[in-house]
Amino acid sequence: MLYLYGREPHTLLPQPQDKDAIATGGELRFHPLRGEWNVYAAHRQNRTFKPAASADPLAPTKPNGPATEIPFEDFELAIFENKFSALHPLAPNPPVLNGISSETASGACEVIVYTPDAEGSLHTIGQDRRLLLITAWIDRYRSLFARGCDYVLPFENRGDEVGATLHHPHGQIYGFGKVPLVQQAAIDAFAAGYDLAEEISRAMPGYGLAEEGGMAAYCPRYARFPYEVWIAPQQRRAGPWECSEAEIEGFATLLGDVTRRYDAFFGRPTPYMFALHSAPRESGDTYHFTAQFYPLLRGPDRVKYLASVEQHTGVFTVDVMPESAAMALRSV
Repeated sequence: MLYLYGREPHTLLPQPQDKDAIATGGELRFHPLRGEWNVYAAHRQNRTFKPAASADPLAPTKPNGPATEIPFEDFELAIFENKFSALHPLAPNPPVLNGISSETASGACEVIVYTPDAEGSLHTIGQDRRLLLITAWIDRYRSLFARGCDYVLPFENRGDEVGATLHHPHGQIYGFGKVPLVQQAAIDAFAAGYDLAEEISRAMPGYGLAEEGGMAAYCPRYARFPYEVWIAPQQRRAGPWECSEAEIEGFATLLGDVTRRYDAFFGRPTPYMFALHSAPRESGDTYHFTAQFYPLLRGPDRVKYLASVEQHTGVFTVDVMPESAAMALRSV
């Protein structure tokens, strides 16, 4: 499926496109010592890897040009099913493994293309396109929840250091059939009474970068990554679908502002992992929505590696104090 989002009516003539096979997901296996479900999707090993600019699969399809994933000459913002999907509504039944719990990897994997331009960032695409992006995220939340996904995660992997295999400005959306372990821990913390709005009020302005329309961009006092930044409504909202028009405007502004600050501070396009953490389909009455940036740099030429301690224990060693990070990014 292909979904096109835009501000203006378009006369979009579809170009010829080959019929490609789309993977229908992998399988889930339960890790008994970590209490988590992981996805096994061997077909993703052969996914598109750093194609030449002339073979950009996320570009518009031009007349007499190579076919792409978007068979139109022009578009504003596009979302399509990932053909190398790890989660899928038609996922096959997994094989029976003695002593191992396994289930079908039901869900959805989508690619969201921010712009037809081959280069850009959340900053350079501009405020209007960021507002369109947020509108598209909200639409996909509602659609995937309606399809039965328990948890929806829009995210972006930016840069070679993160493992991005396509440089065209884009993100992804995963719809999970089960709430992931990390998100379940957050759900439990909010249900137990953790007040993120109060924490934000304590952190501002000392740990803050900017405020706009009831939204705050700040370095969490308990950040795990050097220069980690969160954007969050200053009053509890379960997800962007609950935000006011002013909060949506502020969210869009801060998405561009944080990305601009990173690139200016590090002096190059900053590799990061970015995701929206919203309430699940159910039990979201106490959840507080955040958008979280995890940069993969601790200096302009120094990568923050997730090495043995982080990977084996989940205990992160943070090289830059959050208060220092806030001061540095605020000064940009």
